[in-house]
Amino acid sequence: MPPLKLADMANVGPATLGDLKLLGIHRVAQLARLQPSDAFVLWRKLGRLTGGLHDPCVIDVFMSVISQAHGNKPCPWWHFTKQRKAMMAAHKRL
Repeated sequence: MPPLKLADMANVGPATLGDLKLLGIHRVAQLARLQPSDAFVLWRKLGRLTGGLHDPCVIDVFMSVISQAHGNKPCPWWHFTKQRKAMMAAHKRL
C-alpha cells in the first residue's frame, strides 16, 4: 500500500490542502511529527501568513489530520471540537 498523501486524508479538501502547503506541510510524515497542541501553532501561523483570523474550526481540522498522521482512525473534524475548546479553556494562551 503506497503512503497516504495529504489530499487523500479525511477532512482535507482543496482549501485545507492549500493551507497546509502554505504552512510548508507537503507530506503526512511532517504531520506525524506534530502533537495535537501544534494545531494551535499552525492556526496562528496561518493567520499571520494570510493576514487574517481563521475560524477556530480550522484548528479542529488540523487536529484531525495530525491524529490521522499518527495512525488513528479518521473521523469527522468536529469530533475534535470538544478537545479544542477544553484545551483553549485550560490554556488561554493557545
